[in-house]
Amino acid sequence: MKKVELLAPAGNLQKLIMAYHYGADAVYVGGKSFSLRARASNFTLEDIKEGAQLAKSLGKKLYVTMNIVPHNTDLNDLEIYLKNLEEAGVTGIIVSSLYIANTALRVAPKLERHLSTQDSVTNSKSIEYYKDKGFSRVVLGRETTLEQIKDIRTNTDVELEVFIHGGMCTSYSGRCMLSNYMTNRDANRGGCAHSCRWNYDLYKDNDKINTKEFFNIGSKDLNATSYIYDLLKIGVDSLKIEGRMKSLYYIAVVVGSYRKLIDKYYENSFLTQNDITNCEMEILKAENRETGCGFFNEIITPNEQLYSDSTEVPTKDFLGIVLDYDDNTNIVTLEQRNYFKTGDNVEFFGPTIQNTNFVIEKLYDEENNEIEICNHPLQIVKFKVNFKLSKYDMMRKL
Repeated sequence: MKKVELLAPAGNLQKLIMAYHYGADAVYVGGKSFSLRARASNFTLEDIKEGAQLAKSLGKKLYVTMNIVPHNTDLNDLEIYLKNLEEAGVTGIIVSSLYIANTALRVAPKLERHLSTQDSVTNSKSIEYYKDKGFSRVVLGRETTLEQIKDIRTNTDVELEVFIHGGMCTSYSGRCMLSNYMTNRDANRGGCAHSCRWNYDLYKDNDKINTKEFFNIGSKDLNATSYIYDLLKIGVDSLKIEGRMKSLYYIAVVVGSYRKLIDKYYENSFLTQNDITNCEMEILKAENRETGCGFFNEIITPNEQLYSDSTEVPTKDFLGIVLDYDDNTNIVTLEQRNYFKTGDNVEFFGPTIQNTNFVIEKLYDEENNEIEICNHPLQIVKFKVNFKLSKYDMMRKL
């Protein structure tokens, strides 16, 4: 049985490593050019080579986004860049421009070519057109409903990629001019200022009608946990998580949650409501905005779309990353991410362990001096934990 690909984002090498470790089958990244996340850290060519080598060693895949709507000045050194990606061992590129796709076919034919969601493909006739142009995969427009995806699947053998989690564009998959008009930052060339998420006042006949809170145009983020079973039954080829600018913690929690849910399906050929609820509850622990089911449901209501929480603040639940665990002494070495102290009740989680509660009894610094609190950024601390941990497991507030 061909299993679905779980595709995760990564904004830098550390996030790429974490995505693979927590169960991604493939990762997509942006380079310094041709990518739609200009404010992400993004990957140098050397980073991409390192990422591709890691993917190959793990039997996984690496894709590079080249999905800008290019102007003439954006196309400098295109052929050299494509050749470098092929030589680096990248699996494929995600593009919206037919010119970039055709150039890739000519100068770097080993690269798979995937059509970006920027093209808003929502029907099988369009997919067949792109198949004739040599595309092996189409990332469906996020406006596609579950029934439409099912119909498309029965009418094409091209690989289908569907977004299941993360930010949703208010316009047609990124083809928006708000940011351009309001900040002179082109969303289609990587500069989106997320103008739809700003706080606005609403007026009718010169009277302000939003008296209790601000209004913003931006929709809720996507959360497809309740639709994973349907997407797997339909035969979608890749399930995609959005978020190249998200944190390490977010990547670990979200990727790990979907990984476990997908594995449950392949173990039992079905998913229980308890499986889905467990996944939903775990994802709630990540740094999420408000979420909804997007367009999967046939009936779209304000509850699925309108984002209303104008007081959202980042959580400080993520406390640290496991660097090492000594099986003989039961001592964990941890890199700190937020303040914690002795006596705190915490939770460890990771790809191969059940979420486990623990009370920190004693803390030691790198020189084995006993300390009471851990409050320095990236501080390395040690303490005894009476169950096995692995590198890249994480600790958070309970």
